[in-house]
Amino acid sequence: MTGTTRTSAGLDERRRRLLYRAWHRGMREMDLIMGRFADAAIGAMSEAELDAFERLSDVPDPELYNWIANNAAVPPPYDTALLARLRAFHHGHTS
Repeated sequence: MTGTTRTSAGLDERRRRLLYRAWHRGMREMDLIMGRFADAAIGAMSEAELDAFERLSDVPDPELYNWIANNAAVPPPYDTALLARLRAFHHGHTS
């Protein structure tokens, strides 16, 4: 079970690749956090947002989880509006 609720139909190659990576990170908690966000947002992301999402996708799971959970300071290159959206999305789904 991947958990994804979104099909990759109609997405360009870059978005399909990012959607897959979001659901196959390695740490199940991060699969759910990144995957659910990607399901909801990937289709409407701008090129700049896709760039930011790709950068976040390269961050190791424990580090990224701590940023999203507000347990660690986020380095400036990663402290983007997209990360703020991801945090808000995640916190809205974990109440």
